[in-house]
Amino acid sequence: MAARLTPLAPERYRRTPWKNGGGVTLDIAGAWREGVEVGGWDGMIWRFGRTSIVTAAPFSDLTGFERMQVVIAGDGLVLETPDGEISLRRAFEPVRYDGGTPVMSRLDNGPVEVVNLIADRALGAIDLRVISAGESLSLPGGEHVVYALDGRADLDCDGSACVVEAGHALGIAAPGDGVLAFLRGDARLVVGSFMPR
Repeated sequence: MAARLTPLAPERYRRTPWKNGGGVTLDIAGAWREGVEVGGWDGMIWRFGRTSIVTAAPFSDLTGFERMQVVIAGDGLVLETPDGEISLRRAFEPVRYDGGTPVMSRLDNGPVEVVNLIADRALGAIDLRVISAGESLSLPGGEHVVYALDGRADLDCDGSACVVEAGHALGIAAPGDGVLAFLRGDARLVVGSFMPR
């Protein structure tokens, strides 16, 4: 069974207020339970998006959800929690944390841009990676989003060639036995994965 590839163009992205109302996220892809508002915070299964953090502020309470986050522009983001800090000081290094952890952001070097992947941990597992040209990527069965940060990505996905322009994304629904993707071109990609339980 072949993977299903779905181009995701920027004009289809959705701007959604953060759950706590403190900012806005650019939703690139996601899934919600049937009968709920798509893009809302109730009934969310998973979501992949990009957001700007321009000032120190509390993060939304996402108890029951797993979060992964990576800085893609700027540097010096620190998440302060009751148990210590979570460092995102270096760009392109994803971190994972519990969505229910009380977090206050701190910006050591000014505003940053981040990519977020959030999922209901009862429904599946997540992974967030950054890859560059020449790297291959094994994608297990599940839903994946390949987001091109810069440059043009020429992607070979199990023999199917496709192009992902900067700022665009590609949805990959991988069958149970997974797929192998190989990146050509000069792009850097953020790859978010949701593997249902």
